[in-house]
Amino acid sequence: MTLLPKALRSFAVVLCLVVAVPMATPVLAVQPDEVLDDPVLESRARELSKGLRCVVCQNESIDESNADLARELRLVVRERLVVGDSDEQVLDYLVARFGEFVLLKPRTDGWNMILWLSGPALFLLALGVGVAYVRGRSNAAAPNEAGLSEDEAARLKEILKDS
Repeated sequence: MTLLPKALRSFAVVLCLVVAVPMATPVLAVQPDEVLDDPVLESRARELSKGLRCVVCQNESIDESNADLARELRLVVRERLVVGDSDEQVLDYLVARFGEFVLLKPRTDGWNMILWLSGPALFLLALGVGVAYVRGRSNAAAPNEAGLSEDEAARLKEILKDS
């Protein structure tokens, strides 16, 4: 069996990379008719869309989702930007209609702060309890090992002689 020459193998590797790399990039679901004419507004819309959750797909951004609701949300984002809303106003508008679930990264203010801090707080509490337990075990007095009484020793010798 003959092997491919080294130059042909190198060419095959490069060809595979040229074909595979474009396939590895994320596919965006934005349709050509959704794209805004103003490139600045379009880039803002894309950035906002990356941070908004598709309510149907739940773990995809609306920028990546092909669901009809994701398309409608992308259009709403673009409409709000064309009207002149800031990025924060667009997010507030969508949160008011869908709740904070629509945000891929929830906000860290108000009641959410309790959720954000409860994990580390419980970890520190568990760590403290563990340290206290280990220190308590190391400082505890060793159990007293009392020897056999005279009656018990005599009974043991008696039993061992009979065996």
